[in-house]
Amino acid sequence: RLKRARLCVERAIKEKKIFTVQGPYPIIRSLLRARGWVEKQLPREGRVGSRPEQHHGSQEKQLEEEEEERGNGVEQGEVVLDPQPSLGTSKPLCSLWLPEEEMEEQEEEQQDEDPDGFHDLMSHLVRDQVPYFIWTNRCSAFHCQLLHRDQVMNHYARVAAFTTKNGLCLSLQNLPLIDQADPDTFFPRCYRLGDVDDQKAFIEDFHLTAARSLLQVALERAEDVLVGMEQPQKPDEGAGSPLHSQLLEEALQICEQHLGSLVHQDIDRDPPLPHMTGSNWDCFLQDYYRVVHKEAKLMVTGAQRERCQALLQRLAEQLSQMGMEGNHNIWILKPGAKSRGRGIVCTARLEEVLQLVGCSGTPWVQLGEWVVQKYVERPLLIFGTKFDLRQWFLVTDWNPLTVWFYRESYVRFCSWPFSLCHLDPARHLCNVSIQKQYKPARGWHPQLPPDRIWSSRQLQAYLAQIGRADAWQQVMVPGMKAAVLAALRSAQDLVEARKGSFELYGADFIFGEDCQPWLLEINASPTMAPS
Repeated sequence: RLKRARLCVERAIKEKKIFTVQGPYPIIRSLLRARGWVEKQLPREGRVGSRPEQHHGSQEKQLEEEEEERGNGVEQGEVVLDPQPSLGTSKPLCSLWLPEEEMEEQEEEQQDEDPDGFHDLMSHLVRDQVPYFIWTNRCSAFHCQLLHRDQVMNHYARVAAFTTKNGLCLSLQNLPLIDQADPDTFFPRCYRLGDVDDQKAFIEDFHLTAARSLLQVALERAEDVLVGMEQPQKPDEGAGSPLHSQLLEEALQICEQHLGSLVHQDIDRDPPLPHMTGSNWDCFLQDYYRVVHKEAKLMVTGAQRERCQALLQRLAEQLSQMGMEGNHNIWILKPGAKSRGRGIVCTARLEEVLQLVGCSGTPWVQLGEWVVQKYVERPLLIFGTKFDLRQWFLVTDWNPLTVWFYRESYVRFCSWPFSLCHLDPARHLCNVSIQKQYKPARGWHPQLPPDRIWSSRQLQAYLAQIGRADAWQQVMVPGMKAAVLAALRSAQDLVEARKGSFELYGADFIFGEDCQPWLLEINASPTMAPS
């Protein structure tokens, strides 16, 4: 057995087939082993149950430590170990601490993959060898600067410029400066609440969107609320008395002025309407909430109805997102650097956004990494249920930008029927980690999957079933590819483009009623676990 292990190791060393995998990736391990690769296992953390101490020194101190390690004979390309063992064992420099449960899960999987300990034996024999293929769940697990050119690693450094919500928002805001693509055509407008200018821009956007929404609501209810028609208020609605047509008149004036600024974009923007001060906006929003969310009656004249139709049509020619924004003015608030749907909240009230992130008006408080993004209120639904799509793509070079787009993707369903009147996570957040907390609603459509996952092929079959078979190849896939490329180009100069690295990403898309894809976010280290 030892002789056979030595023969395999000698061949692997000669062919530079030594690999290292950090994390529970059994399929990657098994496929590499099947090709003659031998794993160099990383040292494991001690099992004390408390978190190991982390290095909090300054950047200068880290550089001094690196120089000292090089002076002690550390070769370039080696996996550098912490010279001061933590909890009685050594660990890779800058490696991330894994929770006890994740460590146990990883070791159990490795034991299942290697019941007779043969791979452990070979790993012991290559303990002093340089790994030529490195797969980790975090780029920071290794010092990329110390890697040889012939060492392949599955991460690039500094990809937070497009793999965090805050970074993607900023990068796409700058996209028109470096590319001809317009982010408003594929990325719902987004603002960084930690930036003073973005905060103000968001509040202005919320006001303008509310005015447009009011015009749409007026048109939708026009047949029932035209002046002279009787509309008795239901006693349990609590919406109050009918609102005078002056509210709609204010909304019309706001939209007309906004249209003027859009049509004459090369001219300095018109000043705000004199009567729309901060307190005026507060009053306008409160009346708007009554009409849209509490269904208070809105007085509409025939002339106002015609102005609404004409104005909305002209605005739609200028604003590429009007088709998806709806009339509830719902926004989604996201922590800028978290994943799996943690901390995400949907709201339709400006004051709730500001309260949720601790903003009390002026002076502005620092809001960290929070972003707020326009919610897609008119998504493509499947049997009345919201879904999104996880699309994998692989980057193998940044100069020239080389992207491999996976033909397979998968759909993630919410657990409850879609509704703009109820903003529960079970209806609006498609993340698997969120939806696993809920059971499918009563009346769950029999054609919807019990595990709330479809393959992209099942989605294509559904599109054919509803008479939109061409949408996948003609609208959805080309739109997703264009969005991914635009997002990557927006951050191309910020990424540390090491030759010899590659990285797999997972982009999340939602589709409008017209099947137009809208990019929501891009994830590094996307889950690779089977459904």
